[in-house]
Parts: sequence; C-alpha cells; structure tokens
Amino acid sequence: MLLRVATTLTAQPADAEDLVQDTLLRAYRAVDRFDGRHPRAWLLTILRRTEMNRNRARRPHLVRDAATELERPTAGPEEIVMDGEFDTAVHNALLTLPAHHRRVVELVDVHGLSYAEAARVLDVPEGTVMSRLHRARNRIRKRLRDGGSTPPGGGSR
Repeated sequence: MLLRVATTLTAQPADAEDLVQDTLLRAYRAVDRFDGRHPRAWLLTILRRTEMNRNRARRPHLVRDAATELERPTAGPEEIVMDGEFDTAVHNALLTLPAHHRRVVELVDVHGLSYAEAARVLDVPEGTVMSRLHRARNRIRKRLRDGGSTPPGGGSR
C-alpha cells in the first residue's frame, strides 16, 4: 500500500521506492511514539510528511516536468473516450488541482481511505476532507466535460 501511494505522489518508481524506504526508516525510529491505533493512517502521515520535505528541494524539477507536458496536443471529449485516453484525461485533470485537493482525491478515491483516515493523514478536520473532495471532484468533472485532456498549464481555464 505504501508503494502504491508513494508512486502516485512521486510519479517515478525509483523515487517512490526511496520514499517508502525513508518512510519505513522514520516509522521504525518513531515506533515508541505510535499509540497502536490506526497504523495505516500513521504510516501514510509519515509518508506524506516525508514526501513534502523531499519536494521542497525538488520544486524546480517539478516545474520542468510540467513544462514538458505542455507539448501534448489536445483532443475533444469523444476522442478521449474513443482513443482509450480517458485515464490520461482524468490524470491530467487531477494534476490541475491544487495540491491539497489532489492529495484528498488520491487518498480517498484512489487509495480507498475513509474520510476519517484521510483527515488523520492530512492533519485536518474530517469536514475539510469532505469539502476539499467535493470541490476537487467538481473541478475534475468540469475539466473532463470541457475536453480536459490538456495537461496542467495548457489550454484555457
């Protein structure tokens, strides 16, 4: 489960493996502070915080990747479905979301965490998870209705 979430967060298998290794090392070092409840949420919290710390140093790299994505051509809604690119369109729509909305969608819709578990991982109230998820889903729907195969930063909003 950790590797699957890490792969979603990093988009690079090697980076995901490094992130999981760092997460497990931090969890091992902090096991005396673990209260025994909600191990999945505890590990995912460590994973998320480790990923956030690592991303601070990599921000210029992420900007270059987004710029590379701009070169892809756009397609209409019918073409997206007909060409089997629906998953790509959803992925691209997900990438256009603010990070706090994207993380909620990944935790709840992609990885199947409950609202309460996602709230613990993100260290926010459960109501915040629900409102962010609602807003994120609406933005994804709108993006797909508008022919949203354009990667982040491309096309009009």
